[in-house]
Amino acid sequence: MVDKNIKGDLFIVSSPAGGGKTTLVNLLIEEIPNLKRAITCTTRKPRPGEIPGKDYIFLSKHEFEERIRKDEFLEYAVVHGNYYGTPKKEVFEILNQGIDLILVIDVQGMKQIKQNYKEAITIFILPPSLNTIVQRMKKRGDSEEEIRKRLETAKKEIPQWKYYDFIVINDILEKAKEDLKHIILSNRLKTKRFDINQIKDEKLKKLLMI
Repeated sequence: MVDKNIKGDLFIVSSPAGGGKTTLVNLLIEEIPNLKRAITCTTRKPRPGEIPGKDYIFLSKHEFEERIRKDEFLEYAVVHGNYYGTPKKEVFEILNQGIDLILVIDVQGMKQIKQNYKEAITIFILPPSLNTIVQRMKKRGDSEEEIRKRLETAKKEIPQWKYYDFIVINDILEKAKEDLKHIILSNRLKTKRFDINQIKDEKLKKLLMI
């Protein structure tokens, strides 16, 4: 049950391209109640199997820049020639309902959000090797040129792990998923998230309210 008097937490998950962040987050959404993934906007073309409105909100460059002009993004950036951005309105609507929210964004997007929303909890997904991310990008159909560009970007992003609150190595998928799951669920045990109304014993409840 969601307590709408308690604001949800914002989790930011980043990794280099091919690091497996989207796969891991989709698995978590299926398993953890009261957890949603924020749908980001992009001007890149959909990949095979991607569903508009579920994987991304696909916009034209003109539509995206119009949203920038209206200050509708919590963060946005140009990555490999395409815009990516997080809609501000949708994020705060979900958090204000007491629901936890995951953003799957890159390092520069994380830094933008942390400047304005310091409560965000940040998690970096580290691949076990550079070769692993190359193989993952090939498997999903990226071109050789795309792989080359993203590999160069990965070499710049990986050293940024030290600016995150948590780091998870995505070598074995099931273990990485469980590590992420523990981070999210343990955060819900913080005192700021404690709902006194779940206590049935009135004497104990009075003591907790002192």
